[in-house]
Amino acid sequence: MPEEGVDESKRSTLRRFAAIGAASPLARFQSDGTSDSDAPDAIAGYVAATPGAHFSKLRDDLQLGTGEAQHHLRRLVRAGVVESRKDGDYRRYFPADRFSEFEQVALGYLRRETPRGMLVALLRDPALTAGGLADRLGVSTPTISKYGSELETAGLLSRADGYAVERPETIMLLLVRYADSFGSDAAALAAEADTLLSYDG
Repeated sequence: MPEEGVDESKRSTLRRFAAIGAASPLARFQSDGTSDSDAPDAIAGYVAATPGAHFSKLRDDLQLGTGEAQHHLRRLVRAGVVESRKDGDYRRYFPADRFSEFEQVALGYLRRETPRGMLVALLRDPALTAGGLADRLGVSTPTISKYGSELETAGLLSRADGYAVERPETIMLLLVRYADSFGSDAAALAAEADTLLSYDG
């Protein structure tokens, strides 16, 4: 009985994301008829809803086996539906041809709790110092310094005069558009996004 429960949960998850994949403008992937699996469309849908997710998270969230996930991802990449990018120890997946290099890098960091927390906190309060960020996020100042250096190298943060988010409108847009796929910090930011940024006309 537990096996059936797990299988039904997996089928339900795959169907939910397959519906997103089938509705996506990226749904160019056609099955070769050798399988009636929902996995390819589910992966395409998951990547569309959760761009920048790494392999292990995609596999686990969709309840796929490692070999099964690798097989379908390889086919989706070959078909031009999905593309990937190496990010340190991770390989992250994106809908093909949708994001610039800057956006892909940004999404990779936004999928990591502390860097995302730093960017969210700085969008809310650009005057925060390293110490203020450490207090806000409940981490050490050296941790903030470490990720600050990484974010600066990645082009997402400037530390020339305190801490400042680079291209804040782009970062905000990604956070708002995919808020449901990030943590509660992003969801809270999305709810107040229109009050945080001013646009020059």
